[in-house]
Amino acid sequence: MTGGGFSVSAPPGVEFEAKITPIVIISCIMAATGGLMFGYDVGISGGVTSMDDFLGEFFPSVLRRKQRDKESNYCKYDDQGLQLFTSSLYLAGLTATFFASYTTRRLGRRLTMLIAGVFFIVGVIFNGAAQNLAMLIVGRILLGCGVGFANQAVPLFLSEIAPTRIRGGLNILFQLNVTIGILFANLVNYGTSKIHPWGWRLSLSLAGIPAGLLTLGALFVTDTPNSLIERGHLDEGKAVLKRIRGTDNVEPEFNEIVEASRIAQEVKHPFRNLLQRRNRPQLVIAVLLQIFQQFTGINAIMFYAPVLFNTLGFKNDASLYSAVITGAVNVLSTLVSVYSVDKVGRRVLLLEAGVQMFFSQVVVAIVLGIKVTDKSDNLGSGWAILVVVMICTYVAAFAWSWGPLGWLIPSETFPLETRSAGQSVTVCVNLVFTFLIAQAFLSMLCHLKFAIFIFFSAWVLVMSIFVLFFLPETKNVPIEEMTEKVWKQHWFWKRFMDDDHHRIANGNGNGKHDASV
Repeated sequence: MTGGGFSVSAPPGVEFEAKITPIVIISCIMAATGGLMFGYDVGISGGVTSMDDFLGEFFPSVLRRKQRDKESNYCKYDDQGLQLFTSSLYLAGLTATFFASYTTRRLGRRLTMLIAGVFFIVGVIFNGAAQNLAMLIVGRILLGCGVGFANQAVPLFLSEIAPTRIRGGLNILFQLNVTIGILFANLVNYGTSKIHPWGWRLSLSLAGIPAGLLTLGALFVTDTPNSLIERGHLDEGKAVLKRIRGTDNVEPEFNEIVEASRIAQEVKHPFRNLLQRRNRPQLVIAVLLQIFQQFTGINAIMFYAPVLFNTLGFKNDASLYSAVITGAVNVLSTLVSVYSVDKVGRRVLLLEAGVQMFFSQVVVAIVLGIKVTDKSDNLGSGWAILVVVMICTYVAAFAWSWGPLGWLIPSETFPLETRSAGQSVTVCVNLVFTFLIAQAFLSMLCHLKFAIFIFFSAWVLVMSIFVLFFLPETKNVPIEEMTEKVWKQHWFWKRFMDDDHHRIANGNGNGKHDASV
């Protein structure tokens, strides 16, 4: 999720000299705290909104519905305010992304992370001390601003500060720590649900730990050489490069960064370039991957896991415990992606996961359709275990496919001149659809009932068909060779790869051809 940055690779057959220095280890901690903070914010809301003490304080009408026997099981939590508590974070994150893109480029990666940390800390204070709904929503909005700034700066900081040989692993570490943050939030909710009447305050306040670590880290680390050189501080950039690489022999990498910076600054209208015909395959795939990622239904499960399990008839402890299990499966399955993505390829993981997610969602829909009615939620222990197993099967498939690959594929397919603009569009589309799903899910659950899983499984079928026919394999293809080796070889996308010079020579060099299909 970059904000106008760039990273460089050594020329083919050449490896820049670099050691794994203490500052690189500190970068790993930065990845952990930035990712943990985001994951914790994602995971904490579902457990808190299932706590009676929290509902009684801010959403008494929901609590009354929850306690009434005659209320439909599927509609107990259908409340726009309750959904706004969760979704406001993503709307704020979307807005903050535009500002974060500017600060990342103009002020640097380190200052942008510091701004994120301050937003996180203030948001945590508002949430932990909330006396009314307005204070609670303001806190979530501030946390969302932190998410917008952190998700721009932290992955970019990592990709630029890490030696080439561990860059991919460090970036996936950020995604891994998002899943660990979700698990940590579920464990915290499981513990604080037994503390009355202020357990929910503790849940929301403990987000201050990763927020504080991120802020401290941003105070003590140096900015990246790429950022310093991009802003004209060449001597300082070279000094930092020597320090983080642990060697004085940095001239080749320094020259590559300077050249990459020069090329990047020559691109005056990256968003306009993004709309050109030759860039349309990457743009279409990046946008659709973000939409599809949200329409797998994963965030509906992760945001509202305890609420969902409560709806299915699990009591409070059991619902939170089940959410912990799904969180643990999420973490372990992300590790599968780390080890397999460069071995079996992107398409294989996505297609296998499509089959697995479709099957598990259909099974859950059938069980709920038979066993959970508007008034009866007695699943029975055998059926309840089956539902948890199927949801875990679904979460596992997502975690080794659409979760990390939804971000990885766009980041490796955009060419240099449109990479920052392409990543900004990717982040924005993701946050828009994350917000829409978060805001609508509980209402959809009320109206669609068990068919909510049929709805998401239908989308899984659509996206799997798209992957089968329209998503090319990008495994082990250098970014600079993507056009020749991937797009020009694909049965559908090759029609967009006409030689621009050929068209200019034929008198169509005004750029207007780029707006047509």
